[in-house]
Amino acid sequence: QVQLVESGGGLVQAGGSLTLSCVASGSFFSSIPMGWYRQAPGKQRELVATVTGGGNTKYSDSVKGRFTISRDNAKNTVYLQMNSLQPEDTAVYYCNRDTTLKYLWGQGTQVTVSS
Repeated sequence: QVQLVESGGGLVQAGGSLTLSCVASGSFFSSIPMGWYRQAPGKQRELVATVTGGGNTKYSDSVKGRFTISRDNAKNTVYLQMNSLQPEDTAVYYCNRDTTLKYLWGQGTQVTVSS
C-alpha cells in the first residue's frame, strides 16, 4: 500500500510563498503521473497541477504562472512551489496520482493565506 505524506503548509500573508512536498512510499514512482490537489472549505477537491514521470507539467488556470510543480524521482518526492499566494488559495493541499486510479489519500497539508 503506497503512503503519501504531504508537508510544508502553513500560514502566510497574501503575496507570500510556500513550497509543499509530498513523499510517496513504494516502487515505480518514476513512471506514475502525479498531481497536486486542493480542497477549500465547502468546496470539492480540485486538481491544480500535474507532472508526468518525464517532467511535463500542466496547471489549472487559477494557479498558472504562480505555482510550479516538480518531482525528484530518486527521492520519490513531488513538490509544489507556490508564489504570489492569495486568500483564495487557502485550502488543504494533497498529492496523488493523476490517473483514474488513485492511491489512498494522505492527510494533506493546510495552507492558509491571510489578506
